[in-house]
Amino acid sequence: MRYHYFRPASRLFAGRPVLSRSSDALHARFSQLVFCDRQLHSSRLGSQSGRSYSQTNAQKPPQKSTKTDTRRSVDTPVTPPGRGPDTHPRDSRDRSTRPPPPAHDHQASQSSSDAAFIPSGGGGNLPGGSGSDSLFPSTTSPLLGAALTTIVGLGLVFVGGIAYIEWYKKNVLDKMEKAFAPGYDPALELATHSGKLQQVVEEELDELTFDNDGAQQPTMPSGHLRRREQDWIDRIVHGAETGHYYVLLGPKGSGKATMIFDAMQINKAEGVAMCDCHPNLDVFRLRLGRALNYEYNEDSQTGLFQRRDPKEGGAALDIERALNKLEKVALRSARRTGRPLVVILNNVHFFKNDDEGQNMLLQLQQRAEAWAASGILTFVFSTDDFWPYLLLRKFASRMHVLSIYDLNKPDSMYALTRMRKSVREQEKGTPEIIRDAVSIVGGRLLYLNKVSKARDMAEMARHMLSVEKAWLLSQIGLIPDCDDDVMDEQKWSSCSWLLLREFVKLRQEQERAREETDEAAEDAYLPLPAIPYWRCRQIMTRPDFLEALDRANIIAIDIHHDVRPDSMLVLHAARQVVEEEGFDDVLDNVRARVDEIESLHRTRELTFKDVDKGDRIRLSVDKGGSLLVES
Repeated sequence: MRYHYFRPASRLFAGRPVLSRSSDALHARFSQLVFCDRQLHSSRLGSQSGRSYSQTNAQKPPQKSTKTDTRRSVDTPVTPPGRGPDTHPRDSRDRSTRPPPPAHDHQASQSSSDAAFIPSGGGGNLPGGSGSDSLFPSTTSPLLGAALTTIVGLGLVFVGGIAYIEWYKKNVLDKMEKAFAPGYDPALELATHSGKLQQVVEEELDELTFDNDGAQQPTMPSGHLRRREQDWIDRIVHGAETGHYYVLLGPKGSGKATMIFDAMQINKAEGVAMCDCHPNLDVFRLRLGRALNYEYNEDSQTGLFQRRDPKEGGAALDIERALNKLEKVALRSARRTGRPLVVILNNVHFFKNDDEGQNMLLQLQQRAEAWAASGILTFVFSTDDFWPYLLLRKFASRMHVLSIYDLNKPDSMYALTRMRKSVREQEKGTPEIIRDAVSIVGGRLLYLNKVSKARDMAEMARHMLSVEKAWLLSQIGLIPDCDDDVMDEQKWSSCSWLLLREFVKLRQEQERAREETDEAAEDAYLPLPAIPYWRCRQIMTRPDFLEALDRANIIAIDIHHDVRPDSMLVLHAARQVVEEEGFDDVLDNVRARVDEIESLHRTRELTFKDVDKGDRIRLSVDKGGSLLVES
């Protein structure tokens, strides 16, 4: 029988060799892992049973073992090493010459080996061991086990990050699709919150009847008067018109947004999103994200997987990302519903007329052209000024323009009557008062709404006229003896009054023509006088001033390039100023003063020094100098 000595890793038996036998059964038992706490517990039991075992062994005589039993009972007690002089050798003699130990000593040594042996690869909580807490208990190297654990952990993080990114992208599209669900639009919610579908007055207006066709105009569910342009707006907003995108062009307060909200209210904004523009593109970025229910990846938790902050690219790049997501949503919605989505950009004239604002408008127009061609989304641009139309017209191929005008006189009287009845039930007003108020403020819905809420509508209309006149003079008032520092401002004012005086002359001609045709038609409807755009350039002699007047809401330009006063109030205010005594002389004096200042700027002054009294300076012009040069 051959024995081998080896030193186990346990600290309990450090420094003492343990005898083991090379057999299959012994190796099968050694391959089992033993926890550290069990070793400690076994060592305590072994220290207590060692004394009893040594006493019993001293009483019994030694017996010779004729055959060694390789099988060991499960209940064999563990004999702690170091008990008695014959358990382990204590000298440095050769191991090959040592006689075999007794049978009971061999069994005790075998039990001690089973309890103390730790296989290579570690065990339990010992340093470097894998034990039961390791993900790879079969590995024999602690470095390999740690490397595999790290690789698996990083792999799980990587796979989890990919899964989160894919889920987040899908969630972004789902959230944006909810922006076009019925009843979501924030702009519609704000517009209808105050009214909440006010009860439409169905009573016949017996006290207020007019001999015109406008007395029985239909109304919208919101109670507003249904205009002639409402049919087009309904078809556009409801997705019935495909293949084009639209521009709503009209002066401020003419009812563009009201008609859009009425159309959205019918279908509860299904498939429609509306956004107000802003001069600051960062603010417009947030408003567009709110309308589309898009957070620009600001709610993402993918900080570990991002290359850089998306906001570093600027507002234009973030808006481009939002439009990319919108395109995917529009394709998905078009396949499901068979009609395009509608995105309405209100007040695009709020963009600055500079490179930054024009680039943003062109960026939106490019998407509008592509999506209109594919029929998946329809853009609607609403503007009060004329310059966005001029910019979009350069590159437009699928753009349609709708000009929104003021109401005519019959529709204005009917609308004011309904507004008055809904606001003041007991003070309806007489037809004469309503006619006088409409003749002053015209058919602008913004002004009619203000007049309808006043106690005395005619007095309120006259007050609004006086305020408009004061505002007009503060903007383009004439200064007869102006200084050269305000020459540019007076040049603009004088050219503006040239145009307004021409409008007043046309109005007077309209009234004379009406009196000549029908003397009884004193209250007949007269539209606002219009002058072609090219003719206005000739009258003002400065074509660049037209844009400034349009931006100041003094004039309005339509799709036919006809220029009109912005409203009836502006026309009446300008007429009062023009018809004042001496207005033409003041205007001529201002223009002469401007010419004089310009001539002074073109004049060069010669100064002569050392000139005494009585000295004479002679200047001569020789027109034959060219002959001298040639010769």
